Amino acid sequence: MVYALMALGVYLTFRVLDFPDLTVDGSLPLGASVAAVMITKGINPFVTLPVAFAAGMAAGFVTAFLSTKLKILNLLASILTMIALYSINIRIMGKPNIPFINQITIFDLFPEATKIMSSLGVSDRFLGIALSLTIFTLIVVGIKIILDLFLHTDLGLALRATGDNENMIRAQGVNTHLTIMLGVALSNGLVALCGALVAQDQGLADVTMGVGTIVAGLASVIIGEALLGEMTVFRATLGVIIGSIIYRLAIAFALSLRIGGFVISPSDLKLITAILVVFALMFPTVRGKVKIGAFKRGGSEK
Repeated sequence: MVYALMALGVYLTFRVLDFPDLTVDGSLPLGASVAAVMITKGINPFVTLPVAFAAGMAAGFVTAFLSTKLKILNLLASILTMIALYSINIRIMGKPNIPFINQITIFDLFPEATKIMSSLGVSDRFLGIALSLTIFTLIVVGIKIILDLFLHTDLGLALRATGDNENMIRAQGVNTHLTIMLGVALSNGLVALCGALVAQDQGLADVTMGVGTIVAGLASVIIGEALLGEMTVFRATLGVIIGSIIYRLAIAFALSLRIGGFVISPSDLKLITAILVVFALMFPTVRGKVKIGAFKRGGSEK
């Protein structure tokens, strides 16, 4: 559920703005790094979330600034920022990773709920899963609602129009540089927030934890579109969340497969991800051809 936040961020740039952005591979560990350093210094873990969001927005702003103001190709601008973030994340943490040993995270701030569940005989493992799932679901649903409302405001409509036809909306007097900066910043803010939550859930912030983020995000967006379509903002964002869940379940299922003596190992994860993305990209085309074929057969029968 928590990776749906990352997928929503990718949706903003990939679908809403039509801006290919690889910054997310660096902004996810950026959020984790910021949260890890703040938590190890005794700062309330909930305070780390808006700070991580702001750090991600700053990273996205840099990418958009390079693209709009310095006229660097958007894909190259995002790659430059992503590469820079690798060093910045190590600089923030002071080392490649920070484990949360005996540190208080957001999951430790609900003692009453923990006591009640424990008194009912719920195991610690199930309690941890239920608590994290509840927190992540509330956060994701809340952000989805806010994002849906924002995309229906004047500013949100201008942002969507920038992705549809930048020249047209510029002719209407909208500063497209500002809308691009805002959209890319919001996208990376959501991804960094996801990183902060993932780090607190896993108990570790690592500089390499963002590798492949963009591919997973694209897969989630495409799977969601294949299932629910993108006719409305509500359906599009809901599809992204569902697509993210299905993608993660597909990864877990693939890693549990045993074909004779062949066992898929975690080292095959990137290969599995690439195959899933290929199938997700093929699905709309195959579905369209099937519909066309059915239409032609129906016409010939008539």
